[in-house]
Amino acid sequence: MTIQDHPLRGALSAEMHVRRLPRMTAPCRLMQVVTVLGETNTDAPRAHIEALKRLATVIVPLSAKYAVLLIDGITLVWERHTEFATYTLLRPGMTADPFDPADFDPVRDRLYAAMPGEIIRSTQIALVAGPEWEPAVLDLPRWFAAEATVVCDVAGGLARIASDFRLNTDGYGRILIHDRGLQHDEAGQLVLRLQELGNYRNMALLGLPLAQRLTPMVSQLEARLAELTHAVSERSSQDDFLLDELSFLSAELARLVAETRYRMSATRAYAQISEDRLGSLTIGVVRGYQSLDDFTERRLVPAVRTCDSFSARLDDLSRRAAWTSDLLRTRIDIALARQNRDLLSSMDRRTDLQLRLQQTVEGLSVVAISYYLVALVGHVLGVVTIVSHDVAMAIAVPVVLVLVTLGLYRMKHHVLK
Repeated sequence: MTIQDHPLRGALSAEMHVRRLPRMTAPCRLMQVVTVLGETNTDAPRAHIEALKRLATVIVPLSAKYAVLLIDGITLVWERHTEFATYTLLRPGMTADPFDPADFDPVRDRLYAAMPGEIIRSTQIALVAGPEWEPAVLDLPRWFAAEATVVCDVAGGLARIASDFRLNTDGYGRILIHDRGLQHDEAGQLVLRLQELGNYRNMALLGLPLAQRLTPMVSQLEARLAELTHAVSERSSQDDFLLDELSFLSAELARLVAETRYRMSATRAYAQISEDRLGSLTIGVVRGYQSLDDFTERRLVPAVRTCDSFSARLDDLSRRAAWTSDLLRTRIDIALARQNRDLLSSMDRRTDLQLRLQQTVEGLSVVAISYYLVALVGHVLGVVTIVSHDVAMAIAVPVVLVLVTLGLYRMKHHVLK
Protein backbone atom coordinates (compact mmCIF):
# COMPACT_ATOMS: atom_id res chain seq x y z
CA MET A 1 0.00 0.00 0.00
CA THR A 2 1.32 3.42 -0.94
CA ILE A 3 0.39 6.72 0.68
CA GLN A 4 0.68 9.90 -1.34
CA ASP A 5 2.56 12.83 0.23
CA HIS A 6 0.87 16.18 0.54
CA PRO A 7 2.29 18.62 -2.06
CA LEU A 8 3.40 21.01 0.70
CA ARG A 9 4.98 18.42 3.01
CA GLY A 10 8.56 19.16 1.98
CA ALA A 11 8.07 22.94 1.98
CA LEU A 12 6.50 22.89 5.44
CA SER A 13 9.31 20.75 6.81
CA ALA A 14 11.92 23.11 5.36
CA GLU A 15 10.03 26.10 6.78
CA MET A 16 10.66 24.80 10.31
CA HIS A 17 14.44 24.92 9.78
CA VAL A 18 14.88 28.39 8.31
CA ARG A 19 15.41 31.57 10.30
CA ARG A 20 18.37 30.20 12.21
CA LEU A 21 22.02 31.16 12.42
CA PRO A 22 25.01 28.82 12.45
CA ARG A 23 26.48 27.90 15.83
CA MET A 24 28.87 30.57 17.06
CA THR A 25 31.14 31.13 20.02
CA ALA A 26 32.77 34.22 21.46
CA PRO A 27 34.72 36.04 20.25
CA CYS A 28 33.13 36.64 16.84
CA ARG A 29 31.77 39.44 14.72
CA LEU A 30 28.47 39.75 12.83
CA MET A 31 27.09 42.23 10.36
CA GLN A 32 23.47 42.14 9.22
CA VAL A 33 21.79 44.16 6.46
CA VAL A 34 18.01 44.20 6.01
CA THR A 35 16.55 45.31 2.67
CA VAL A 36 12.91 46.06 1.91
CA LEU A 37 11.85 44.37 -1.33
CA GLY A 38 8.08 44.50 -1.53
CA GLU A 39 5.80 41.56 -2.30
CA THR A 40 6.22 41.72 -6.07
CA ASN A 41 10.03 41.66 -6.22
CA THR A 42 10.42 37.90 -5.74
CA ASP A 43 13.14 36.86 -8.22
CA ALA A 44 15.85 39.50 -7.70
CA PRO A 45 17.05 38.36 -4.21
CA ARG A 46 17.43 34.74 -5.30
CA ALA A 47 19.24 35.77 -8.49
CA HIS A 48 21.57 37.91 -6.37
CA ILE A 49 22.48 34.95 -4.15
CA GLU A 50 22.84 32.72 -7.22
CA ALA A 51 25.52 35.10 -8.49
CA LEU A 52 27.37 35.04 -5.15
CA LYS A 53 27.13 31.26 -4.97
CA ARG A 54 29.60 30.92 -7.84
CA LEU A 55 32.28 32.50 -5.63
CA ALA A 56 31.42 30.59 -2.45
CA THR A 57 31.33 27.24 -0.76
CA VAL A 58 27.73 26.19 -0.25
CA ILE A 59 26.96 25.12 3.31
CA VAL A 60 23.15 25.05 3.07
CA PRO A 61 21.78 24.74 -0.51
CA LEU A 62 19.92 27.70 -1.88
CA SER A 63 16.16 27.47 -1.58
CA ALA A 64 13.41 29.98 -2.17
CA LYS A 65 13.91 31.56 1.28
CA TYR A 66 17.19 30.46 2.82
CA ALA A 67 20.85 29.81 2.04
CA VAL A 68 24.20 29.65 3.87
CA LEU A 69 27.41 30.36 1.92
CA LEU A 70 31.07 30.53 2.92
CA ILE A 71 33.02 33.28 1.12
CA ASP A 72 36.66 33.99 1.95
CA GLY A 73 36.29 32.68 5.49
CA ILE A 74 33.13 34.73 6.15
CA THR A 75 29.76 32.96 6.47
CA LEU A 76 26.83 34.57 4.65
CA VAL A 77 23.33 33.66 5.84
CA TRP A 78 20.59 34.84 3.47
CA GLU A 79 16.90 34.71 4.29
CA ARG A 80 13.89 35.90 2.30
CA HIS A 81 10.84 37.14 4.18
CA THR A 82 7.48 38.32 2.85
CA GLU A 83 8.58 41.85 2.01
CA PHE A 84 12.19 42.04 3.15
CA ALA A 85 15.42 40.02 3.06
CA THR A 86 18.25 39.69 5.58
CA TYR A 87 21.96 39.25 4.82
CA THR A 88 24.01 38.20 7.86
CA LEU A 89 27.83 38.03 7.71
CA LEU A 90 29.61 36.04 10.41
CA ARG A 91 33.36 35.86 11.01
CA PRO A 92 35.16 34.35 14.00
CA GLY A 93 37.70 36.23 16.06
CA MET A 94 38.02 39.83 17.13
CA THR A 95 40.10 42.77 15.94
CA ALA A 96 41.26 45.86 17.80
CA ASP A 97 38.03 47.67 16.93
CA PRO A 98 34.98 45.41 17.44
CA PHE A 99 32.86 47.64 15.23
CA ASP A 100 35.12 48.24 12.21
CA PRO A 101 33.03 47.54 9.06
CA ALA A 102 36.23 47.17 7.02
CA ASP A 103 36.70 43.70 8.54
CA PHE A 104 33.88 42.52 6.24
CA ASP A 105 35.02 44.35 3.09
CA PRO A 106 36.05 41.28 1.05
CA VAL A 107 32.46 40.03 1.11
CA ARG A 108 30.62 43.28 1.78
CA ASP A 109 31.74 44.85 -1.51
CA ARG A 110 30.47 41.86 -3.49
CA LEU A 111 27.26 41.77 -1.47
CA TYR A 112 26.48 45.44 -2.02
CA ALA A 113 27.37 45.37 -5.73
CA ALA A 114 23.93 44.24 -6.94
CA MET A 115 21.89 43.97 -3.74
CA PRO A 116 18.16 44.39 -4.58
CA GLY A 117 15.83 46.53 -2.50
CA GLU A 118 16.46 49.40 -0.10
CA ILE A 119 18.28 49.09 3.23
CA ILE A 120 15.95 49.52 6.20
CA ARG A 121 18.39 48.39 8.91
CA SER A 122 22.09 47.52 9.15
CA THR A 123 23.77 46.38 12.36
CA GLN A 124 27.18 45.27 13.61
CA ILE A 125 27.31 42.83 16.52
CA ALA A 126 30.32 41.95 18.63
CA LEU A 127 30.00 38.73 20.63
CA VAL A 128 32.72 38.78 23.31
CA ALA A 129 33.64 36.91 26.48
CA GLY A 130 35.90 37.48 29.48
CA PRO A 131 35.89 39.93 32.41
CA GLU A 132 37.72 42.57 30.37
CA TRP A 133 34.59 42.90 28.21
CA GLU A 134 32.20 43.54 31.07
CA PRO A 135 30.15 46.66 30.22
CA ALA A 136 30.83 47.89 33.75
CA VAL A 137 34.56 48.19 33.05
CA LEU A 138 34.38 49.17 29.37
CA ASP A 139 34.52 52.70 28.04
CA LEU A 140 31.01 52.51 26.59
CA PRO A 141 30.90 56.17 25.39
CA ARG A 142 33.67 55.17 23.00
CA TRP A 143 31.10 53.26 20.94
CA PHE A 144 27.70 54.39 22.19
CA ALA A 145 25.98 57.71 22.91
CA ALA A 146 26.12 58.20 26.68
CA GLU A 147 22.60 59.67 26.93
CA ALA A 148 21.02 56.77 25.00
CA THR A 149 23.01 53.71 26.11
CA VAL A 150 20.97 50.60 26.85
CA VAL A 151 22.55 47.98 29.12
CA CYS A 152 20.65 44.95 30.39
CA ASP A 153 20.94 41.23 31.07
CA VAL A 154 19.35 38.79 28.63
CA ALA A 155 18.88 35.02 28.41
CA GLY A 156 18.24 34.81 32.11
CA GLY A 157 21.54 36.51 32.99
CA LEU A 158 23.71 34.32 30.74
CA ALA A 159 24.58 37.37 28.63
CA ARG A 160 24.62 41.15 28.91
CA ILE A 161 24.09 43.52 26.01
CA ALA A 162 25.03 47.16 25.47
CA SER A 163 23.87 49.41 22.62
CA ASP A 164 22.41 52.80 21.84
CA PHE A 165 20.38 51.52 18.84
CA ARG A 166 21.44 54.53 16.82
CA LEU A 167 22.64 54.83 13.25
CA ASN A 168 26.31 55.76 13.38
CA THR A 169 28.37 57.69 10.86
CA ASP A 170 29.54 54.45 9.23
CA GLY A 171 25.91 53.58 8.41
CA TYR A 172 25.53 50.79 10.99
CA GLY A 173 24.07 50.32 14.43
CA ARG A 174 26.13 48.62 17.12
CA ILE A 175 25.33 45.90 19.67
CA LEU A 176 27.84 44.49 22.14
CA ILE A 177 26.95 41.07 23.59
CA HIS A 178 28.98 39.83 26.56
CA ASP A 179 28.82 36.03 26.85
CA ARG A 180 28.51 34.95 30.50
CA GLY A 181 27.97 31.24 29.99
CA LEU A 182 26.06 30.65 26.76
CA GLN A 183 26.38 27.11 25.46
CA HIS A 184 25.94 25.33 22.14
CA ASP A 185 23.21 27.11 20.09
CA GLU A 186 22.28 29.63 22.77
CA ALA A 187 24.53 32.36 21.36
CA GLY A 188 23.06 31.97 17.85
CA GLN A 189 19.52 31.96 19.22
CA LEU A 190 20.21 35.07 21.27
CA VAL A 191 21.65 36.96 18.30
CA LEU A 192 18.73 35.84 16.14
CA ARG A 193 16.14 37.02 18.65
CA LEU A 194 17.88 40.36 19.14
CA GLN A 195 18.04 40.92 15.40
CA GLU A 196 14.47 39.81 14.78
CA LEU A 197 13.35 42.18 17.53
CA GLY A 198 15.07 45.10 15.82
CA ASN A 199 14.13 44.09 12.28
CA TYR A 200 10.44 43.56 12.99
CA ARG A 201 10.39 46.72 15.07
CA ASN A 202 11.68 48.78 12.14
CA MET A 203 9.22 47.12 9.76
CA ALA A 204 6.40 47.89 12.19
CA LEU A 205 7.45 51.53 12.33
CA LEU A 206 7.01 51.85 8.55
CA GLY A 207 3.30 52.42 9.17
CA LEU A 208 3.83 55.43 11.42
CA PRO A 209 4.92 58.00 8.77
CA LEU A 210 2.02 56.91 6.57
CA ALA A 211 -0.47 57.38 9.39
CA GLN A 212 1.03 60.76 10.32
CA ARG A 213 0.97 61.95 6.70
CA LEU A 214 -2.67 60.99 6.09
CA THR A 215 -4.10 61.97 9.49
CA PRO A 216 -4.81 65.62 8.43
CA MET A 217 -6.73 64.32 5.39
CA VAL A 218 -8.79 62.03 7.63
CA SER A 219 -9.53 64.98 9.92
CA GLN A 220 -10.74 67.02 6.93
CA LEU A 221 -12.99 64.17 5.81
CA GLU A 222 -14.42 63.86 9.33
CA ALA A 223 -15.24 67.58 9.40
CA ARG A 224 -16.81 67.41 5.94
CA LEU A 225 -18.89 64.37 6.90
CA ALA A 226 -20.17 66.22 9.99
CA GLU A 227 -21.27 69.11 7.74
CA LEU A 228 -23.02 66.77 5.32
CA THR A 229 -24.74 64.89 8.14
CA HIS A 230 -26.06 68.17 9.51
CA ALA A 231 -27.22 69.17 6.02
CA VAL A 232 -29.09 65.89 5.63
CA SER A 233 -31.09 66.76 8.74
CA GLU A 234 -32.21 70.05 7.14
CA ARG A 235 -35.47 69.73 5.17
CA SER A 236 -34.49 72.49 2.77
CA SER A 237 -31.27 70.79 1.60
CA GLN A 238 -30.68 69.69 -1.98
CA ASP A 239 -30.66 65.92 -1.93
CA ASP A 240 -28.94 65.43 -5.30
CA PHE A 241 -26.05 67.72 -4.27
CA LEU A 242 -25.69 65.99 -0.90
CA LEU A 243 -25.69 62.58 -2.57
CA ASP A 244 -22.92 63.65 -4.93
CA GLU A 245 -20.85 64.99 -2.02
CA LEU A 246 -21.36 61.81 0.03
CA SER A 247 -20.43 59.66 -2.96
CA PHE A 248 -17.20 61.61 -3.44
CA LEU A 249 -16.39 61.39 0.29
CA SER A 250 -17.05 57.63 0.31
CA ALA A 251 -14.78 57.20 -2.71
CA GLU A 252 -11.98 59.11 -0.94
CA LEU A 253 -12.40 56.92 2.14
CA ALA A 254 -12.28 53.77 0.02
CA ARG A 255 -9.07 55.02 -1.60
CA LEU A 256 -7.46 55.72 1.79
CA VAL A 257 -8.49 52.32 3.13
CA ALA A 258 -7.06 50.57 0.06
CA GLU A 259 -3.84 52.59 0.33
CA THR A 260 -3.23 51.93 4.02
CA ARG A 261 -4.91 48.65 4.99
CA TYR A 262 -1.95 46.40 4.11
CA ARG A 263 0.62 48.65 5.80
CA MET A 264 -1.46 49.03 8.96
CA SER A 265 -2.14 45.28 9.13
CA ALA A 266 1.56 44.58 8.62
CA THR A 267 2.41 47.05 11.40
CA ARG A 268 0.19 45.15 13.84
CA ALA A 269 1.67 41.80 12.79
CA TYR A 270 5.29 43.00 13.02
CA ALA A 271 4.64 44.66 16.38
CA GLN A 272 3.19 41.43 17.76
CA ILE A 273 6.25 39.48 16.62
CA SER A 274 8.50 42.11 18.22
CA GLU A 275 6.65 41.74 21.50
CA ASP A 276 7.03 37.96 21.31
CA ARG A 277 10.77 38.24 20.69
CA LEU A 278 11.09 40.76 23.52
CA GLY A 279 9.39 38.38 25.92
CA SER A 280 11.61 35.46 24.87
CA LEU A 281 14.83 37.36 25.75
CA THR A 282 14.19 37.10 29.52
CA ILE A 283 15.51 40.59 30.19
CA GLY A 284 17.02 41.62 33.49
CA VAL A 285 17.57 45.22 34.63
CA VAL A 286 21.06 46.66 35.17
CA ARG A 287 20.99 49.59 37.59
CA GLY A 288 21.91 52.92 36.12
CA TYR A 289 20.85 52.06 32.57
CA GLN A 290 17.61 51.75 30.68
CA SER A 291 16.70 48.21 29.68
CA LEU A 292 15.87 46.85 26.26
CA ASP A 293 12.18 46.37 27.05
CA ASP A 294 11.90 49.96 28.30
CA PHE A 295 13.59 51.24 25.14
CA THR A 296 11.41 49.13 22.82
CA GLU A 297 8.07 49.68 24.50
CA ARG A 298 8.57 53.42 24.92
CA ARG A 299 9.13 53.82 21.17
CA LEU A 300 7.17 50.97 19.60
CA VAL A 301 3.94 50.98 21.60
CA PRO A 302 3.01 54.64 20.89
CA ALA A 303 3.75 54.16 17.19
CA VAL A 304 1.59 51.03 16.98
CA ARG A 305 -1.23 52.70 18.91
CA THR A 306 -1.07 55.66 16.56
CA CYS A 307 -1.44 53.30 13.59
CA ASP A 308 -4.28 51.43 15.33
CA SER A 309 -6.03 54.72 16.07
CA PHE A 310 -5.62 55.79 12.45
CA SER A 311 -7.12 52.51 11.20
CA ALA A 312 -9.96 52.74 13.72
CA ARG A 313 -10.75 56.30 12.60
CA LEU A 314 -10.89 55.19 8.98
CA ASP A 315 -13.21 52.29 9.80
CA ASP A 316 -15.45 54.46 11.97
CA LEU A 317 -15.55 57.18 9.32
CA SER A 318 -16.48 54.63 6.65
CA ARG A 319 -19.36 53.33 8.78
CA ARG A 320 -20.62 56.84 9.52
CA ALA A 321 -20.46 57.78 5.85
CA ALA A 322 -22.44 54.63 5.00
CA TRP A 323 -25.06 55.48 7.65
CA THR A 324 -25.42 59.05 6.39
CA SER A 325 -25.71 57.82 2.81
CA ASP A 326 -28.38 55.31 3.83
CA LEU A 327 -30.29 58.03 5.67
CA LEU A 328 -30.14 60.32 2.66
CA ARG A 329 -31.18 57.55 0.27
CA THR A 330 -34.10 56.72 2.57
CA ARG A 331 -35.23 60.32 2.44
CA ILE A 332 -34.86 60.36 -1.35
CA ASP A 333 -36.84 57.10 -1.59
CA ILE A 334 -39.63 58.59 0.54
CA ALA A 335 -39.72 61.67 -1.68
CA LEU A 336 -39.86 59.47 -4.78
CA ALA A 337 -42.67 57.44 -3.22
CA ARG A 338 -44.63 60.65 -2.61
CA GLN A 339 -44.05 61.74 -6.19
CA ASN A 340 -45.19 58.37 -7.45
CA ARG A 341 -48.30 58.58 -5.29
CA ASP A 342 -49.14 62.04 -6.62
CA LEU A 343 -48.46 60.82 -10.16
CA LEU A 344 -50.79 57.86 -9.71
CA SER A 345 -53.48 60.14 -8.29
CA SER A 346 -53.11 62.43 -11.30
CA MET A 347 -53.29 59.42 -13.62
CA ASP A 348 -56.50 58.28 -11.87
CA ARG A 349 -58.08 61.69 -12.43
CA ARG A 350 -57.03 61.66 -16.07
CA THR A 351 -58.38 58.14 -16.52
CA ASP A 352 -61.69 59.16 -15.01
CA LEU A 353 -61.84 62.17 -17.36
CA GLN A 354 -60.99 59.97 -20.32
CA LEU A 355 -63.77 57.58 -19.30
CA ARG A 356 -66.27 60.41 -19.21
CA LEU A 357 -65.13 61.66 -22.60
CA GLN A 358 -65.37 58.11 -23.92
CA GLN A 359 -68.94 57.83 -22.64
CA THR A 360 -69.78 61.11 -24.34
CA VAL A 361 -68.24 59.90 -27.56
CA GLU A 362 -70.20 56.66 -27.24
CA GLY A 363 -73.45 58.65 -27.04
CA LEU A 364 -72.52 60.62 -30.12
CA SER A 365 -71.56 57.38 -31.85
CA VAL A 366 -75.05 55.97 -31.17
CA VAL A 367 -76.62 59.04 -32.71
CA ALA A 368 -74.30 58.93 -35.75
CA ILE A 369 -74.79 55.23 -36.39
CA SER A 370 -78.56 55.53 -35.89
CA TYR A 371 -78.68 58.43 -38.32
CA TYR A 372 -77.06 56.41 -41.09
CA LEU A 373 -79.14 53.32 -40.35
CA VAL A 374 -82.37 55.34 -40.42
CA ALA A 375 -81.27 56.77 -43.77
CA LEU A 376 -80.74 53.23 -45.09
CA VAL A 377 -84.12 52.14 -43.73
CA GLY A 378 -85.66 55.17 -45.41
CA HIS A 379 -84.32 54.04 -48.82
CA VAL A 380 -85.78 50.57 -48.22
CA LEU A 381 -89.18 51.91 -47.12
CA GLY A 382 -89.24 54.26 -50.08
CA VAL A 383 -90.32 51.37 -52.31
CA VAL A 384 -92.89 49.99 -49.85
CA THR A 385 -96.35 51.45 -50.29
CA ILE A 386 -98.09 49.66 -47.43
CA VAL A 387 -97.65 52.51 -44.99
CA SER A 388 -96.82 56.15 -45.35
CA HIS A 389 -93.09 56.85 -45.77
CA ASP A 390 -93.06 59.53 -43.05
CA VAL A 391 -94.89 57.28 -40.59
CA ALA A 392 -92.49 54.43 -41.32
CA MET A 393 -89.49 56.69 -40.79
CA ALA A 394 -90.92 57.96 -37.52
CA ILE A 395 -91.39 54.40 -36.30
CA ALA A 396 -87.89 53.33 -37.48
CA VAL A 397 -86.02 56.07 -35.61
CA PRO A 398 -86.69 54.84 -32.03
CA VAL A 399 -86.38 51.24 -33.05
CA VAL A 400 -82.97 51.85 -34.63
CA LEU A 401 -81.79 53.88 -31.63
CA VAL A 402 -82.75 51.08 -29.24
CA LEU A 403 -81.07 48.40 -31.38
CA VAL A 404 -77.85 50.40 -31.82
CA THR A 405 -77.66 51.16 -28.11
CA LEU A 406 -78.20 47.52 -27.19
CA GLY A 407 -75.64 46.41 -29.77
CA LEU A 408 -72.92 48.79 -28.51
CA TYR A 409 -73.68 47.83 -24.89
CA ARG A 410 -73.30 44.11 -25.61
CA MET A 411 -70.10 44.68 -27.58
CA LYS A 412 -68.60 46.80 -24.75
CA HIS A 413 -69.64 44.20 -22.15
CA HIS A 414 -68.02 41.42 -24.19
CA VAL A 415 -64.72 43.35 -24.59
CA LEU A 416 -64.51 44.24 -20.89
CA LYS A 417 -65.36 40.69 -19.87
